[in-house]
Amino acid sequence: MALSTSLKKFFARRSVVALVVLGLAGAGWVAFNRGEHKPPPERFRSTAIDEGAITQVVMANGNLQPVTTVVVGAAVSGTVAERLVDFNDVVKKGQVLLRIDPANFQARVRQAKAQLASAEAQVAFARGNLERNEALKAQGYIAAPQRDQSLRELEVARGNLGIARAQLDAAETDLGNTVIRAPVDGVVIKRSVDVGQTVAASFQTPELFLIAKDLREMVIQTNVSEADAGLIQTGQVVRFVVDAHPNREFEGKVEQFRLNATNTQGVVTYTVIVNVPNPDGILKPGMTAQTRIVVASKSKTLRLPTAALRFKPDEDDLKPQGKAAKAAASASSAASAASAPKTEVARPDDDGVLSNLRGNARVYKVYTVDAEQNLKAHEITVGISNTRFTELLSGDLKRGDAVVTRRASKDKKEEL
Repeated sequence: MALSTSLKKFFARRSVVALVVLGLAGAGWVAFNRGEHKPPPERFRSTAIDEGAITQVVMANGNLQPVTTVVVGAAVSGTVAERLVDFNDVVKKGQVLLRIDPANFQARVRQAKAQLASAEAQVAFARGNLERNEALKAQGYIAAPQRDQSLRELEVARGNLGIARAQLDAAETDLGNTVIRAPVDGVVIKRSVDVGQTVAASFQTPELFLIAKDLREMVIQTNVSEADAGLIQTGQVVRFVVDAHPNREFEGKVEQFRLNATNTQGVVTYTVIVNVPNPDGILKPGMTAQTRIVVASKSKTLRLPTAALRFKPDEDDLKPQGKAAKAAASASSAASAASAPKTEVARPDDDGVLSNLRGNARVYKVYTVDAEQNLKAHEITVGISNTRFTELLSGDLKRGDAVVTRRASKDKKEEL
């Protein structure tokens, strides 16, 4: 009886152990199966291709300038006796801006007039002498040479009279030049002289005033790089902002693309002139304009993120993952067993030089990722582009396909 009780206890203990073992094995099997079906960690960040608007612009900085500026100078030297305008004054054509002391020039006019009177008297005397000698010659009292001498003296006197008249005209002109007048209607944006200052016009005309013809129309002179020169055309819309009005965007149009290139330390740029309306006058000469020249725009097109074109995978990114890794390993083993040399075949359209072109469009490579985080390359051609979006022209991608823009690990690096 005691023996049978012991056997019962023994078998009961064995049953409990067996159940525990089976339970642990079942839990392990469930955990193993769950691990197999758990999705692999995300290795890349992707963005879907969509349809929308794209605007391509060329960025450049420049300075606002008046359309026409006139430098007002002095043709004569002297001391400034009176200044009648100042900075920002509105002037009319012919208005007196400044007067130079005319005393010396008035004296020259008086001297020229006196010389003219003397020359006229010499002409009158020579003419009378010639008339007397002609009468005496006719009566036979003098010879012909004496009469000819009188004629030459009259011609010399007439020549001196012409010189005296020219000197008087020059003196009067210089006297008139002591009064400086506005050559055009406009605004005085610069003044370089004041009362009592001496201006010297001996070698070059001194700059007295700078007049802007009309500030209701202005221009921006900006420079674009040679990489963007092929995109610029006359009439393109230009949007720009200035630091004085950061919350307002202004608009102009490309008026001129100048062919005279500038080479600065190997950097080639071209000057672009932008015409800007300024009806309310809030834009001032010299302001720095941050311009965006609109070179192309589409209201609806297939577009992908521009970051996808910049993504370049490395060798680790291209390694197969999951089932693809096992298949690759099996294929590698089979290839090793066969010991067959691997032969690379070039594409028929690869000419060795322009292999990155398809027709007239450059070929780019972008990547998609499958459920096991394996990359797949796609060759595409693109159209207009900006920092956010790029137009998709051709390729095997369609709307809704997600293209890789960067590695997922980048987020962790940025957080650190």
